[in-house]
Amino acid sequence: MGEGEVISASTHYLTPTEGGGDVWSAEAASAGRRGTQRIVSAGEVAVPERVADLLAVERGGQVVGRRRIMYLDGEPCELTDSYYPVEIARGTGLACTAKIRGGAVRLLAELGHVGVRAREDVTARMPSESERAELGLKTDEPVLELTRLTLDVDGRPVQVDVMVMPPRGQKLRYEIRIG
Repeated sequence: MGEGEVISASTHYLTPTEGGGDVWSAEAASAGRRGTQRIVSAGEVAVPERVADLLAVERGGQVVGRRRIMYLDGEPCELTDSYYPVEIARGTGLACTAKIRGGAVRLLAELGHVGVRAREDVTARMPSESERAELGLKTDEPVLELTRLTLDVDGRPVQVDVMVMPPRGQKLRYEIRIG
C-alpha cells in the first residue's frame, strides 16, 4: 500500500458484520489510520431521479436517505448518501441520525433484506461547489463518484449508495468470482 493510500474493497461493505464496529473504521485501522464518520441527516426524502430508477421507485416518490461525511485521520475524504425503499426502512434505525450498531447492512439483514448481488459504477467528474467545500478540494481537483446498487436474492433493490471522493490516495479493489 502506498503512503497515504487506503485500499477499499467493496465486498467488506456488503456483508453483515458481527459485533458493533463499523467496516470503515476497521478498514482504516488495518492501514494504521483512523476512520470516523458523521451522520449529517437521515429520514424520508424525495428520491433523486437517478436513484428512483435504481430503486424502482416512482420519480418524485419518497425514500429513506442517510447522508454521511467520512473522515480519515480527521480530514473529510468521502461524502456518502445511502437510500432505501420506505417499505424497508421507515421507522427503523436507517431513518435516524444515530449510529447503527454493526452498520446498515447488518440492520437490513436483521430486517430480512440480505444483499446477495451488487452493481457498482465509478465515474470521474468535477465536484459541485458544495462537494468541493465539504471535501476541502482545490478548484481544479476532480472527484470519483461510486454508485452502488445492492439487490436481494429475488433481484429486488434494497439499497443505493452514492459516494463522492477525491481520487488522491484512493485505490478501489474488486474481487470477482466466476462460477
